[in-house]
Amino acid sequence: MKRSLIVAAVATVAAGASFAQSSVTIYGRLNDSIENQKTGDVKKTVLQNNASRIGFKGVEDLGGGLKAGFQLEHGFNADNGTQSQTAFWARQSEVFLQSAALGTIRLGNFTSESYYATADYVSMHNHDTGTSSDALYQYVMRDTNKVAYRAPEFVKNLSLEAAVSAPEGVAGQEKAYDFAANYSVGDLALGAGFSKNADDKQFAIRALYTVGAFTFGGYYQRSMLDSTFAGDGKINTVRLSGMYAVGASEFHLNFGLAGKVDGIADTDAKQATVAYNYNLSKRTKVYTFYTKVDNKAQAIYATGAPGVDFSSFAVGVRHNF
Repeated sequence: MKRSLIVAAVATVAAGASFAQSSVTIYGRLNDSIENQKTGDVKKTVLQNNASRIGFKGVEDLGGGLKAGFQLEHGFNADNGTQSQTAFWARQSEVFLQSAALGTIRLGNFTSESYYATADYVSMHNHDTGTSSDALYQYVMRDTNKVAYRAPEFVKNLSLEAAVSAPEGVAGQEKAYDFAANYSVGDLALGAGFSKNADDKQFAIRALYTVGAFTFGGYYQRSMLDSTFAGDGKINTVRLSGMYAVGASEFHLNFGLAGKVDGIADTDAKQATVAYNYNLSKRTKVYTFYTKVDNKAQAIYATGAPGVDFSSFAVGVRHNF
């Protein structure tokens, strides 16, 4: 009888502890495309991975309006099963404390919120992944060793976040800063972001508007880079995007332009993408796109080689779980 009572008590305590913990959510995405790619005069047919990943996240209610949580995300190549980044949790590894009244403190490794607020927000056709991703946006933030603060919603539909990445005594490495704002009113969504990493800086603003079946968006970015393919300089980048959605079909068109670096001739570039998505369900779609990056003689976008262009025609499948 005593043993039975002890076992029952232990089981009750264990059950209570498990209920106190959050349930862990496993999520991910597999995204592969068959592509005919052309870099300069070199052509090849490949099975292209497009930012496939698997992740784990959870939240625990600590009471009194306070919550603790975490998120881990691993990137892998769905075409061959290998790891897509050097660090196993390079896509995301963070722990946070959240209060509806006081805001959220985030610690760890995570993507720049200024990027999400601007460039990623208007890249609708394939979520800014793979060969059709935005090749012109200047990403200057360092994502590791980061502390961020996300303010509570002082104004309805307004979110604000600031982050700093510690140098941790690494020679030549300085603190990096990131700031982002998002605001929506009706069918209009606005965003802005600023990043500074040593002498590299960027500022961008974004707008996205939906009217019926049409969605129009774009961003403008001003970058001031300590070292570019043309030396130190400033770059103005603009991207416009549009989507027409009818039933399960989506028709996408976007165009980007990176201006000359401090007015130096032949340092500008263009990128255009046309795409079609068919949503088989809320989680699965098939798609096709054609993208082209046109580099002037000294520009190296997408290819890393001066004046070398890139293009790709793709047919793919994306599944979220």
